[in-house]
Amino acid sequence: MTNTYVGSIDQGTTGTRFIAFDHSGQIVANAYERHEQIYPEPGWVEHDPVEIWENTQAVVERGLREADIDAEQLEALGITNQRETTVVWDADSGRPVHNALVWQDRRTTDRVEELESAEKVEWIREKTGLEADAYFSATKTEWLLDNAEPLKMQRSRDDDLRSRAEAGELMVGTIDAWLIYNLTGEHVTDVTNASRTMLYNIHELSWDDDLLAEFDVPAAMLPEVRPSSDETLYGHTDPDGFLGAEVPVAGALGDQQAALFGQTCFDEGDAKNTYGTGSFYLMNTGTEAVDSDHGLLTTVGFQLSGEPVQYALEGSIFITGAAIEWLEDVDLINNAAQTAELARSVDSTDGVYMVPAFTGLGAPHWDGRARGTIVGMTRGTRKEHIVRATLESIAFQTRDVAEAMEADSGIETTSLRVDGGAVKNSFLCQLQSDVLQIEIARPQVDETTALGAAYAAGLAVGYWGSVDELRDNWQIDREFSPEMARATADRRYGRWGDAVERSLDWAREE
Repeated sequence: MTNTYVGSIDQGTTGTRFIAFDHSGQIVANAYERHEQIYPEPGWVEHDPVEIWENTQAVVERGLREADIDAEQLEALGITNQRETTVVWDADSGRPVHNALVWQDRRTTDRVEELESAEKVEWIREKTGLEADAYFSATKTEWLLDNAEPLKMQRSRDDDLRSRAEAGELMVGTIDAWLIYNLTGEHVTDVTNASRTMLYNIHELSWDDDLLAEFDVPAAMLPEVRPSSDETLYGHTDPDGFLGAEVPVAGALGDQQAALFGQTCFDEGDAKNTYGTGSFYLMNTGTEAVDSDHGLLTTVGFQLSGEPVQYALEGSIFITGAAIEWLEDVDLINNAAQTAELARSVDSTDGVYMVPAFTGLGAPHWDGRARGTIVGMTRGTRKEHIVRATLESIAFQTRDVAEAMEADSGIETTSLRVDGGAVKNSFLCQLQSDVLQIEIARPQVDETTALGAAYAAGLAVGYWGSVDELRDNWQIDREFSPEMARATADRRYGRWGDAVERSLDWAREE
């Protein structure tokens, strides 16, 4: 195993990272590139899939070059990706028909409200484990087929996108499928990404004909669904392609499931929270899909080759790290690192609450028309209070989800594994421990999303022999215990609920 590695492509909302890991799960190569965020209209968010593919090639090449690793030394490649973001592309040319619609995109909110009016929400939840929401890929795919400009290269003018899709001339996929296609030529997705499309039946583990009919998505467009760690492999990179080597592509997981896997949450009741653009709290529920009565999603956690699917409950919080970016956008801070020192400089928010509902609220509220709100300000409110209130909003939103998680699963959480960019902020980790009144465990390797994808690919090719080997790799960097009195935490959290009420149902059509 010396001098061989597993590579991970971590394609996120704001950029693409390549990391190579050694046998002990340590990082040996790392490169990152941001991509453009495209906002054609308020509430619309797009990415250029071609830019994402070009950046993917660039970071893999640069990461290997800077670490002096040859592509031949990669035993496998794994992929993890921003979930739900949807691409439709031409099967012949491989060219997208339109920009990708990003998970944050709200343009299909009206369509979701139609589903609500038609009382189809429960029907969708029973099949998919998901809330009917513009967040998922189904309404995005429907919108692309109805509204994307027909391709310039089409053979005749009346060949609209729908008839081309039915003829198998177009492909649809989430970003993992787009990257696997470009890397290997195969049209494949994994079971975790499929479970986020609102087109996949998580109980029968197949694309659902009724849902395909509802959203008018031809089955011919869809990728084949495979285990997250696949011993039969998704395919190989082209030896004549950008890597110049035939590397197996053997694992894929949506980013949050990859973090669950990278945090070695392999057992029922294990939980992690990832603090990225949004925050995603997942609990492994074993081989049983637990239905939620408290606004959580039931989702596929992961699947190993030849083994049953493991399910998870998920609380999706749309805006956490992005709220820190907003503080930067409006010049309240110069960089994210400043938030801790500013927040620490005041004892409390002086009654200020910030609800970062910039793209609506996710779990457990599910209100696409909620909007960002700051309440409780006085003439004495300073930027330090607003910065602290923003950090507190991350912790409070997590408690919203944690309480729903306990109510649904019947499992009391005593410790939470955390990861993602924001957990470098020890002030936030301590605040999270105080608000939840539980232990917070921060691992040594905080790139757990990339690590999870590497683990999945490495297991598939035998680079790691078992999940026990992966458990042994997991090391704690620091643990945080509650320092705030429970009564204080409960009181502040109670007022948070009042602030959330103020933000609900704000965005109305003019």
